[in-house]
Amino acid sequence: MDFLIKNCNSIEQAEIKVEEGRLNIKYGINGTGKSTISKAIELYINNNKNLSELTPFKYLGKKTKEEFKPSIEGAETLKSVSIFNDNYINQFVFKQSEVINNSFDIFIRNDDYKEKIQKIEHLISGIKETFKNNENLEQIIKDLTGMSEGFGSSKSGIDARASIAKGIGKGNKIENIPAGLEAYSDYLKNEANIKWIKWQIEGNNFVNISENCPYCTSPTKDKKESIKSVGAEYDAKSIEHLNKILGIVESLGIYFNDDTNNKLIDITKNKTGLSTEEKNYLIEIKGQIDVLKNKLITLKGMTFFTLSDVDKVADKIKDLKIDIGLLSHLNATETVKIVNEINNSIDSVLNEAGKLQGEIIKQKNGIQKTIKEHKEEINKFLRFAGYKYLVDIENDGEEYKMRLKHEDSPDSVKGEQCLSYGEKNAFSLVLFMYENLSKNPDLIVLDDPISSFDKNKKFAIIDMLFRRKKSFNGKTVMMMTHDLEPMIDMVKTLHRNFAPIPMASFLESKDGIVRELEVKASDIMTFTQICNDNTESQSGDIIKLIYLRRYYEIISDKGLEYQLLSSLFHKESKPTIKLNQTTIEMSPEEIINASDSIKSKIPTFDYGIILGQITNKNEMLLLYKDASNNYEKLQIFRIITEHHDVEYGDNAIIKKYFNETFHIENEYIMQLNPCKYEIIPQFIIKECDLSLLSTEII
Repeated sequence: MDFLIKNCNSIEQAEIKVEEGRLNIKYGINGTGKSTISKAIELYINNNKNLSELTPFKYLGKKTKEEFKPSIEGAETLKSVSIFNDNYINQFVFKQSEVINNSFDIFIRNDDYKEKIQKIEHLISGIKETFKNNENLEQIIKDLTGMSEGFGSSKSGIDARASIAKGIGKGNKIENIPAGLEAYSDYLKNEANIKWIKWQIEGNNFVNISENCPYCTSPTKDKKESIKSVGAEYDAKSIEHLNKILGIVESLGIYFNDDTNNKLIDITKNKTGLSTEEKNYLIEIKGQIDVLKNKLITLKGMTFFTLSDVDKVADKIKDLKIDIGLLSHLNATETVKIVNEINNSIDSVLNEAGKLQGEIIKQKNGIQKTIKEHKEEINKFLRFAGYKYLVDIENDGEEYKMRLKHEDSPDSVKGEQCLSYGEKNAFSLVLFMYENLSKNPDLIVLDDPISSFDKNKKFAIIDMLFRRKKSFNGKTVMMMTHDLEPMIDMVKTLHRNFAPIPMASFLESKDGIVRELEVKASDIMTFTQICNDNTESQSGDIIKLIYLRRYYEIISDKGLEYQLLSSLFHKESKPTIKLNQTTIEMSPEEIINASDSIKSKIPTFDYGIILGQITNKNEMLLLYKDASNNYEKLQIFRIITEHHDVEYGDNAIIKKYFNETFHIENEYIMQLNPCKYEIIPQFIIKECDLSLLSTEII
């Protein structure tokens, strides 16, 4: 697949090629636009082709012509894309209960699991159908739950803070209006009584301001005490609790036997509050309500997990049958009708209990096998990468969750507090892999995933992502990186360990135009090779000598040849030898010997002629202008500015970059040839241009 990206952030245009079914490594220096490329693809797929947030700054707030709007071509065939970047890492909340959200879906819910679940669901479908076909059951469960919760959680049976105690604990003051407040009965018994009580109490705050009503301004002198007493007798919250209990009792009325229903109504209309006998009676009802409620909830939500931890499935299912004869308060015609339907459906499942037991055992064995495989794979990675953590996948009663543990403790730990940024990054990357093996997107993008890790961890992650049986091997993956090291491993030194061999390319950006150049194994060379090749192949003695001097530096040979070239590039008319902070002039014989050695590599070498060229500012500026790549421009710039006070302004970083960063290339044993790949950022060369313009050199 080929992508053409235009007008996205700093990218004017980028042509990116991705080969399907393999890893595509896109290597480029920082600032090339790698993250913008991945973001453009992500937005196109996940944001309904809307790339407006990538609009370049120069077009923001302006009416942009269609040809200058952010766009991407080539992504039309993609249905799904998954991106690993900082946003993905940040979305992970490493909880103590679960190391990754949806770990059950990622690690357990595979095709084999789904197939076995379907068989189990089929065997218990009779119970499910009963609940599906009876619309009243949902409301019954809700009302039974509300009634039970109305008692609260007190061990004595009725919590003083719960609805029953708050609503009828001191009597029903809606049914039994206190003396002197009868005039307000129409308001108190109205369905909007809660709002009225709030309204009336708020008005009390203004009663003492005037002798007149704060609402209608009619005289209230003789009524003030009566008005105030409403607030003293009633509060909106208690009435809210009362209304709730009355509503539930009314709704459940047909499911209580007549005697119980009548007694409940009498208790809820009580004038003075609950007696000890009434409390005990209510607690007895609650016990039976809880039995029925809990069985209904269990049956309605019956799944594999309901039965997975029992030795005999038949015994568990029998225990869920409802003996309405033992629930005397609920032994009503409507309740019996529902219970009979449910018990009949349970009997139909019991007839298949043997098959159900077998399918559950198969599922449990399959899950344990899956857990064992995932745990071994991830924990092996953690051990090889040097992390002192391990993961476990445990059944929490409803599903399986992955938990994080430290090797020194059997308890789960909270990753948010314990893991460093690098550890979170590594975990997220591995979990990202498993998640996308489950999702199977059309394209997987890794945006600079491993640059921050040391060599051992890098290789452990690469091995996990691309070499194991369960990995991204064979998936379409695009990995953006500014780190050459993984490309050296996967394309050069260990390419035979990857099948198919990854495709690699170098991203080059100049003035907003991004192009990619293929990188083959032969393109990744030691810097010694690069210096030798460029010394032989480049035109112009000065360029050749630059690479030759680098060659002597890289092999730590600072003999006469190096000293002669160093003197030349420092524009010394008389070559010198610098050793141990002392400087001595080269003897004529030493100059001849060094020159002869250099001529064996560059036959046209002549110290005096080259010195004349180097000290000729016009000739050097022309050489700088015509240099074929940024690396050579930078080296020529350093020669031009030797002995000159170059203007860097306040940019100390740029000055350090010029003077040190690329003085001796020792970052990698292997590199890309700077004659072919622009390894020096374009902004550095622009700074060189500005520095030359701001000095007296030009």
